[in-house]
Amino acid sequence: MQAMVCERAGHPLALRTLPRPEPGPGELLIAVRACGVCRTDLHLVDGELPAARIPVIPGHEIVGVIAAHGPGVDESVIGTRVGVPWLGYTCGRCGYCTSGRENLCADARFTGCQQDGGYAEYAIADACYVFPLPDGYDDMHAAPLLCAGLIGYRAYRMAGDARTLGLYGFGAAAHLVAQIALAQGRTVYAFTRSGDRDAQAFARNVGVHWAGGSDETPPAALDAALIFAPAGALIPAALAATARGGTVVCAGIHMSDVPAMPYRLLWGERSLRSVANLTRRDGVEFLDLAATIPLTVRVEPFPLARANEALARLRAGTIAGAAVLTQGL
Repeated sequence: MQAMVCERAGHPLALRTLPRPEPGPGELLIAVRACGVCRTDLHLVDGELPAARIPVIPGHEIVGVIAAHGPGVDESVIGTRVGVPWLGYTCGRCGYCTSGRENLCADARFTGCQQDGGYAEYAIADACYVFPLPDGYDDMHAAPLLCAGLIGYRAYRMAGDARTLGLYGFGAAAHLVAQIALAQGRTVYAFTRSGDRDAQAFARNVGVHWAGGSDETPPAALDAALIFAPAGALIPAALAATARGGTVVCAGIHMSDVPAMPYRLLWGERSLRSVANLTRRDGVEFLDLAATIPLTVRVEPFPLARANEALARLRAGTIAGAAVLTQGL
């Protein structure tokens, strides 16, 4: 099979021909149809995820069809379309797993990080960690739901009943979260890089009530802010824009250092939280929601062999919505 492999952190992915993997007990062989390109993949390639297993095939927004299975899996699953997310395995026994917080399991393994992912023609997945996908989304448009959607949804849930929501970094995750919030009657403000008129126009096209630079003051104080851009400097900016009693949620797996800031920004019972990974419950809830709120998923397709170009465009901030790898070479 053809695969794009991260062989050395800090270097471009290499196109390699590898043996097709074989599923073990409880595992599925997925014939990959599409795989989203996530900022986490960029962090991995840039060497910012120290727990990553190198070499590894990145990719954790996988849409494909079950082509084979290992022992212990029912034969009837063959041919089923499924999605494979970031969370690939948990122990099921620790206090986190048994209390509904499997996203914090110390023995968790993650797709495209500790185990090979979807920048390939085939991928292996644990049968317990794949999701059926809503029928209303084709393969390319379903792929971003598997992380941009799921992590965005988990961050959105942490905002509670916030009526005025600020989204910092308007990309793959934010353009999906914005649609959910708008459908639920909330006021949504989008914050982009200063002067990024294209991103602001994209946000307005999605339907947000206001779009401006992250250095601008929104029309009203925020009840909650979700930070998707990996810039620690946005934390004090978001706190300054958030009303007393509000919440700022950091939704990325990696962020640059948080600068020193005055305590008054946090004072007033403001909360600062982070999102770590996802649970399978998040996946079920979000995909059910995506079936009832038809989301417009903005995608830009790239053939598998052009994964490095997709990552470079993501790094430069020139992709509106989500990049998705297809099986064309």
